[in-house]
Amino acid sequence: MIDIASVSLAQPLETIADELGRSFGEYGFAVVRDHGIPQDLIDRAEAASKAFFALPEEVKRRYRIAGNGGARGYTPFGTEKAKDAEVFDLKEFWHVGRTLPEGHPLAEYMPPNVWPAEVEGFRETMSALFDAFETAGGRVLEAIALHLGRPRDFFAASVTDGNSVMRLLHYPPLGESAPEGAVRAAGHEDINTITLLLGAEEAGLELLTKQGKWLPIPAAEGALVINIGDMLDRQTNGRLRSTTHRVVNPRGDAARRARYSMPFFLHFRPDFLIEPLPECIEEGAANPPPPPITAHDFLMQRLREINLA
Repeated sequence: MIDIASVSLAQPLETIADELGRSFGEYGFAVVRDHGIPQDLIDRAEAASKAFFALPEEVKRRYRIAGNGGARGYTPFGTEKAKDAEVFDLKEFWHVGRTLPEGHPLAEYMPPNVWPAEVEGFRETMSALFDAFETAGGRVLEAIALHLGRPRDFFAASVTDGNSVMRLLHYPPLGESAPEGAVRAAGHEDINTITLLLGAEEAGLELLTKQGKWLPIPAAEGALVINIGDMLDRQTNGRLRSTTHRVVNPRGDAARRARYSMPFFLHFRPDFLIEPLPECIEEGAANPPPPPITAHDFLMQRLREINLA
């Protein structure tokens, strides 16, 4: 039995902070309901995402940007590979990032977005969803701060103008041509601070427990699945866990259906120095805490490992 927290974000954060913290400490995951992202916006974004992925391959590939690690625009099927995996993941995706005003001091880290002209309303819909994800993520971070015994706005400065990315994911129906051993998303950890995932109610998402067992992550329709990324794991010196997770191939009829989802990878600012919080360092522990590193340097190090930089 998996005991992942499932909480309502409409409640006072003080009443759910420790339940979330317990779940993040044990599993690295939690489920949140009443997250404030309007259902009609989610529906419009799903429709726009499906419309883009239904475009001809040559049209989609026009939006592939070489040399930017897949940070914006389209990344074709068969590109991304989990760290240490032998074969690529069975997915294609689109990235929307933060839009910064010209001359912003962090502009060098965040290339401008590209938008597909072929899908009406794509830019407006995805920009609105990006903002809604960021608001929900900020609320989750406030709860995490309370759990850590910090002021609720503790994370605000470190994620303001952060290098966050929204990913529109398409896992096509499984064909005979899929390479031996390939899965929709092989076991991996997320690089960022926290991830908010829409569209997890379709079966397939699994996490690896501390005991080394793969367990499915239950999610009600419309709920957000939240998980801790490597950056927050590093900042809390492992107190909040960045857990290995995967998307396994379904069987039967589900294998013949496409799967769509929309994760939002909430990031620290590129210039934020990630260093372990004093309250998360145990005196006399066998393993020393990790050395400080900027969020940008950490990101680039990890992108090289997964074939995106």
